[in-house]
Amino acid sequence: MTFTLHPSLKEKDYICDLGLCIVLLEDNKDYPWIFLVPKKENTKSITDLTLDERIELMSEMSHAEKALFHLFSPDQTNIAMIGNITPQLHVHVICRYKTDPSWPGTVWGKKGLPYEKEKKQEIITRIRHALTGVEQ
Repeated sequence: MTFTLHPSLKEKDYICDLGLCIVLLEDNKDYPWIFLVPKKENTKSITDLTLDERIELMSEMSHAEKALFHLFSPDQTNIAMIGNITPQLHVHVICRYKTDPSWPGTVWGKKGLPYEKEKKQEIITRIRHALTGVEQ
């Protein structure tokens, strides 16, 4: 499968590839937050996926949510597909805590502080391992 990431998604940190999606990290230390981006060209909406691809996306979303929940023990997980600013299908999977700066509101439009370099690499490695079983 050949596809091109939207410029705003290219800025994210790569974590790993799953069957359908590439997994990227949002560099915001307030929330463990990943993106699942189907590796399919010209995909703006879930309706641009075949039925089998939609089923695979739902499976990967569930797998990602469970992995993040296990790793980070959030009070709540949020899953969203919005696309107003980035018109390429991508799924946000976000860990939320009652103590986070936006609780109980949304995280949209709020710029958080980035991870320290070593912490970000640790988070990427932990998420990669949880999703794929591979350390590097």
